[in-house]
Amino acid sequence: METTADIMIRKTTSSRIKEVDFEQLEFGKYISDHMLVCDYANGEWKEPQIVPYANLSMSPSALALHYGQTVFEGMKAFRMHDGSINIFRMDKHYDRFVKSLQRMCMAIVPKEIFVEGLRQLVELDKAWVPSKPGNALYLRPFVFASEARFGVKVSEEYRFVIFTGPVPSLYADPIKVKVETAYIRAAKGGTGFAKCGGNYGAAFLPTQQAREEGYDQVLWTDGIEHKFIEESGMMNVMFVINNKLVTAPLSDSILDGVTRDSLLTLAKDLGYQAEERPIAVAELEEAFKNGTITEAFGAGTAAVVAPIRIIHINGIDYSLPKYDVNKLLYKLKAGLENIRLGVSADTHGWNYML
Repeated sequence: METTADIMIRKTTSSRIKEVDFEQLEFGKYISDHMLVCDYANGEWKEPQIVPYANLSMSPSALALHYGQTVFEGMKAFRMHDGSINIFRMDKHYDRFVKSLQRMCMAIVPKEIFVEGLRQLVELDKAWVPSKPGNALYLRPFVFASEARFGVKVSEEYRFVIFTGPVPSLYADPIKVKVETAYIRAAKGGTGFAKCGGNYGAAFLPTQQAREEGYDQVLWTDGIEHKFIEESGMMNVMFVINNKLVTAPLSDSILDGVTRDSLLTLAKDLGYQAEERPIAVAELEEAFKNGTITEAFGAGTAAVVAPIRIIHINGIDYSLPKYDVNKLLYKLKAGLENIRLGVSADTHGWNYML
């Protein structure tokens, strides 16, 4: 179908923004007034529309509820220092969205609908974009199989939805993580690189067990030997070893994180060596013993960076040195935030300005 800049908009008659305490935001608690909805049927996407946020109606036999055809993205819009608003790295998020949809045999949302839908939705609910430093408007585009049919099959009908909500950053304080060697997040040839719902649901049990043991998250290892570090909870993970920024290379079991990519780019801009290579659990143990590991942190849209203070490996808690503003992770976080807020020049063209 051909799309235009005109999306049908039906505005709410009663905004809920007065219910929001912008000084004490909780991640995932508040949802903005409107959402975008667009359906796919008979081989084509229909006209998108923006409507008041409300519950969706769907059949109990909708294929997504039974066979897991559901994919999402996590993005953010920021209020810049001059009051203008930008959506961060829209193109990169769309490209990853497409790869996830392809892996799950789902209809591809046209880029025009994705981009224009986000632009008009954020513009309509721009009052919901927080101005407090560190906070943002979280954007959640997702697609699910909506066809009402309970046989195992690839759906022929889909619904694309975008909703938004103001959020704070996560994991401001350093966290404790445990290297997971019993369960795996993803296997080679699987869906680890896709943002599909099953990847997250399957991670709940080992994460819950780690929390019962006093840890905040797990460090996932490879699905064959549990020999190499892959991700940290819902985030990519990075280490500073021998004054080099090190992270696992992308593969079909590791998510191509937008924040990961941004931080690697900024590290190189600052003159740091950045390596994308396998990181063995044994290498981490040795680095702790000889004192060559100085930083470890998760990297993701929700947290930006999540400093790690303890890593549990084979029954031993290893502690990272105390963090201060001179550590690389905070330099990278500040550099990224300054670009998003318009304080520093956007030399990489990451900001999509409204």
